[in-house]
Amino acid sequence: MNTTQPPTKLTVPMDKASFYSLVFALPITLALAAFYATRWGAAALKLGFSQTTCSLPTFLVVLFGGVVMHEALHGLTWAFFGRKPLRTIKFGFQWKTLTPYAHSREPLEINAYRLGTGMPGFVLGILPWLMALLTGTHWLAAFGLFFTLVAGGDMLILWLTRHVKAGRRVADHPTEAGCSVLD
Repeated sequence: MNTTQPPTKLTVPMDKASFYSLVFALPITLALAAFYATRWGAAALKLGFSQTTCSLPTFLVVLFGGVVMHEALHGLTWAFFGRKPLRTIKFGFQWKTLTPYAHSREPLEINAYRLGTGMPGFVLGILPWLMALLTGTHWLAAFGLFFTLVAGGDMLILWLTRHVKAGRRVADHPTEAGCSVLD
């Protein structure tokens, strides 16, 4: 008798993940923005956004660089904490949904997967926002808020995996947001 269970799929199609990511990230981003505005003033926050979008070339460089760094943080964290060679991480762009991605081709222990999933939101979103909150650096607040919002898909994946116990292995899904629990 075979007692092996099929993998439990914890994924959302990419076209739906964009909507759900806003459901997770928008309230958090708005709360952080309100907290910053309470500390430094709404005009300071507005100034920060105007500084980061002052010219299209500057905005595109910040956007492109931030997105590349976001995906690199996923991959590097999965490789390091999952103890996997970097060649097992695939980076790319899904043109159908205009979504950049990092994908681990090998299964990871759930905590390594979660850490890699949450790392960009922390490093590019929360950390710059905290530094801005302490220093009043308006453009850094805008940067942190923007990349907190961008991490909405990652927040969705962390929510999907919230009941997976430590030690379980997961396989990152190659085309959808999320993973499958293997054992």
